[in-house]
Amino acid sequence: MLRNSGRLPRALLGVLLLVALLAPASWADSVEGLSAAQVAALEKRVEQRWEALVARDYAAAYAFSTPVYRSVFPKDLYVLQFSYAVERQLTGVEVLNYDAAAAVASVAVRVMSKPVKLTSTASQAVGAVPVTIHERWMLIDGEWWYSADV
Repeated sequence: MLRNSGRLPRALLGVLLLVALLAPASWADSVEGLSAAQVAALEKRVEQRWEALVARDYAAAYAFSTPVYRSVFPKDLYVLQFSYAVERQLTGVEVLNYDAAAAVASVAVRVMSKPVKLTSTASQAVGAVPVTIHERWMLIDGEWWYSADV
């Protein structure tokens, strides 16, 4: 018969501690410098913007751009940068880090993209392609705003 010498519980505790230390930040819903509520608010804003992009409502997506960007870049020009020939599906959002001094967060957005019309055998064979897009979001007066790369 096996005797429990107390080693199994300590070993299990050690493994659990190691897993907790190595777990990605997204498991804990925290990013250094941001509260869990701020991370959740940012993720929600990113998802809302991408819902607009998926729906091809580029005017709605424009509303997530920083106030300064919107003050100098007109909406009618903004919507021209997007293609109506691409279907997108949001598959994930992950807040990677936050620079408190600049009030800027780095976010990885995972998207499946495919052309609306599969015009070649190759495009039919490939289908949807996974893409990770790195975005910057700024915290301005308590609200998250998408920072366009210009």
